[in-house]
Amino acid sequence: MSDLLVSIRHAKPGDAPALSRVFDAAWREAYLGIIPGVTLEKMFSRRSPRWWRSTVSRGRPLVVLDIGQGAVGYASYGRCRDRSLPANGEIDELYLLPEYQGIGFGRRLFKAVRNDLKAREMDRIVVWALADNERACAFYESMGGQTIARVEERIGGTPLAKVAYLFR
Repeated sequence: MSDLLVSIRHAKPGDAPALSRVFDAAWREAYLGIIPGVTLEKMFSRRSPRWWRSTVSRGRPLVVLDIGQGAVGYASYGRCRDRSLPANGEIDELYLLPEYQGIGFGRRLFKAVRNDLKAREMDRIVVWALADNERACAFYESMGGQTIARVEERIGGTPLAKVAYLFR
């Protein structure tokens, strides 16, 4: 029998290759058929390990879900970037490798980030999701998110609806 050590910790520069791998796999699973293919491929090439190393050293918090063999998920978050929303905190991205989805790790990561935001006195948190990403929308609704806004954004020339979920 082996024990699985699961931790949520701040990302380090050495996590960059794993973060790039998580981004690539999670976005392929989530957005293939939603975001135009050429645009999606450009996003993958931009989020290289080098990009992640630079991002880890910036000011916005970035945490990883580590199962003892490296990062299998991540979340970036901080102050809400859209002042028109009734939120003071925001989770920018929350992704897991597809094989780690649906077994509770996303909930753990979400709750840890939400607790950190509350500790930073950000108790009204917003998360945006593409409306066509049904799995993400169902996840945020199951976590108690309430739809507060819906906008259309052009991604790769294609208009895509985005939904904002508020958590209090």
